[in-house]
Amino acid sequence: MADLSDFKGKRALVTGAGDGIGEMLARNLAAAGMQVVVQDIRREAAEHVAHEIGGVPLVFDVSDREACIDAADQIADRGPLNLVWINAGVGVGSPILTGKAKAVEWALDVNVRGVIWTAQAFAPLMTEATGPRHVGITASTAALRRPEGDFPLYATTKHATFAVAEALRGELAQQGVDTTILCPGLLNTKIWDGAKARPDRFGGARHMDPSISKMWDEAKLPDVMWPDIARVIGQGGGYLICSTDQGGTKAAFEARAQEISSGIVEV
Repeated sequence: MADLSDFKGKRALVTGAGDGIGEMLARNLAAAGMQVVVQDIRREAAEHVAHEIGGVPLVFDVSDREACIDAADQIADRGPLNLVWINAGVGVGSPILTGKAKAVEWALDVNVRGVIWTAQAFAPLMTEATGPRHVGITASTAALRRPEGDFPLYATTKHATFAVAEALRGELAQQGVDTTILCPGLLNTKIWDGAKARPDRFGGARHMDPSISKMWDEAKLPDVMWPDIARVIGQGGGYLICSTDQGGTKAAFEARAQEISSGIVEV
């Protein structure tokens, strides 16, 4: 079982690390002695965080498979990666029935396909790594309950993110790579302003209306998760559900599981 100290001096990549959960991960991994590659689609954000932690900025769009592969080629000669945290995601407040095509494409391309493309591009850079190897994937507590409320499209994509993470966990285990599936609850991040990272190919505004950010602004900061993240990495991975709604996530998950269970018919 690896201890976090076993990663000291090793290399890590964190996607979506220009702010929010990704920035928190990048800063704490650097503080633990890792050499961190800071990915973001926004050059200024990636360079700012990388400069502050002594890391390397890497700018590309995770929803573009070729861009992911090209980015992996850019850093391949710097040595293998021991830790990859697939974190980049966007918050899209959209219904399913009436959602605009570009909003649906955007959410699926970043939150679902982006996880796959990132894994395909960067997992091979872990093959030659010595010492512990770990992949983290950020999903959401939205993946544990029925998609509802004001963000059904977002919740739908996070259900898919969780499913992809589960599949990756099995494949990576066959290669001796540990995996953590992180499901954060509501935290004070900029995910509500998903438009800030909207690639040009999706069009639309570059910022959301800040009046919608109140519940995020009043939430806990992502740093509250770090002690448990470090613990789970050290114990060799697993599930980490960081609930911020005082039992609401657990109750919603149990209700959903019971509803599914009651619908099983053996034929």
